[in-house]
Amino acid sequence: MDRYFATHGSREWTEYPTQKPEALLERIIKASSNDGDLVLDCFCGSGTASVAGEKNGRRWIACDLGRFAIHTTRKRLLSIANVRPFVVQNLGKYERQVWAGAEFGEGNGKKAAARQRAYVEFITPLHGYTWLHGVKAGRMVHVGAVDAPVSVGDVTQIAAEFKRAIGTGKDAPKTNGIDVLGWDFAFELNEVAKQQAAAANIQMRFLRISRDVMDKRAVEQGDIHFFELGALSVEVKTNKHNVFLKLKDFIIPPDDVPEEARKAVKHWSQWIDYWAVDWDNKRDTFHNEWQTYRTRKDKSLQLEITRTYAEAGEYAIVVKVIEILGNDTT
Repeated sequence: MDRYFATHGSREWTEYPTQKPEALLERIIKASSNDGDLVLDCFCGSGTASVAGEKNGRRWIACDLGRFAIHTTRKRLLSIANVRPFVVQNLGKYERQVWAGAEFGEGNGKKAAARQRAYVEFITPLHGYTWLHGVKAGRMVHVGAVDAPVSVGDVTQIAAEFKRAIGTGKDAPKTNGIDVLGWDFAFELNEVAKQQAAAANIQMRFLRISRDVMDKRAVEQGDIHFFELGALSVEVKTNKHNVFLKLKDFIIPPDDVPEEARKAVKHWSQWIDYWAVDWDNKRDTFHNEWQTYRTRKDKSLQLEITRTYAEAGEYAIVVKVIEILGNDTT
């Protein structure tokens, strides 16, 4: 059976226990599909099927419940020269869905009930709004659904309702501060949505709802904490046709990080597994035009890069950082 699994000494080995050899998946894909066909891998693991499909001119969809699997697959794909643009999307958290069903039943009100549990005793509820759910410490609060990540589209709706509500009624917002509490967040949301909110003159923070909310004892004891998403600082300098980028700082919330990992991190750059740059983004899918990442042999990480543009003009540069837990900050 060993010939059906990638070996530890092989060049393509990613330390994923069920990894298959690329040659095996390439043989299967070529025998069962044509150039441009779609390859679906519902349990992608280390992503070998997607990698083989990408290298052989197939379109592909890769799915997995494990964050490590998604992170491993994405990193392998980004290491392919001239890889086509792709997106990573969250499609739900089944642990929370099971909890919501057991706690509140399977009816139409379970989402609202789960949302209520997320902020009971923490915020003062508001009524008559769809996207603004309460007030806490002088700031408006939105609580994301239990079974879907907070998306950039959600932020657009929150901002629109906020602007419509200003000055209308006794519960109208008296502040331009909004806290968005979420069980999960779309991979590319944090910095992009903050920029959108700032353009609308809204001070918006994104706070992750702790799993402790699902623990009745923790709720009763008030032992619930909300942590902001990762924050990235990038230095940008220009000189004629040259642009210089340097990562200056990166902060992630400590709640999801095991204690031994926190103790091992001596410099903020150790939180970063790899980062990539789209040098001329057109407000579309992120194009991975340059990246650097750690390997098993080389644990260091390049923190700066210079690009020379052929022509003068205005360019939108997007920087994407993937931290050691597989989360994006853009």
